[in-house]
Amino acid sequence: MEKGNPILDKAANAVDLSDIKTSKIQTIIANMQETLAAIDDGVGLAAPQVNIPLQIFIVSKRVLKGKDKLLDKDIVCINPKIVKFSKTKKWLDGEGCLSVRWFYGRVFRSTNVTMEYFDEFGQKQSRGAGGLLAHIFQHECDHLKGELFIDKAKDIEYLDPNDHE
Repeated sequence: MEKGNPILDKAANAVDLSDIKTSKIQTIIANMQETLAAIDDGVGLAAPQVNIPLQIFIVSKRVLKGKDKLLDKDIVCINPKIVKFSKTKKWLDGEGCLSVRWFYGRVFRSTNVTMEYFDEFGQKQSRGAGGLLAHIFQHECDHLKGELFIDKAKDIEYLDPNDHE
């Protein structure tokens, strides 16, 4: 889904916890993982981006490969909620989005966050994150609230993928 599609502007619906282990939700998760794995420059994918209005997002295992020993598989986040934002915030350069392809900008975000969510097995998780992972958690949670990074970004520029100068 690209900017302009109404699903991206609406808050996603919470997943009923009793549905997490159903074939319907497990199929959605598997399809999202397959979609994300096929996109070389994608680091995260929220369900509304694939036309599913549910509070689910995936963080690719390749994001922090070698930097975070816990990431030997994708992080699946269901009904995520950031419960703590660091007081320290900074402008993060080069944020982009698969729903606004090839546009990049600067976004003011917390440098660290703590997020609670349910994993693909229905287990409640709490995870602290800094750096790129904190950035991704905030970006994907924005998607689930119906917000796109481009709506809050500064210094937006289009970088043509075919321009190899």
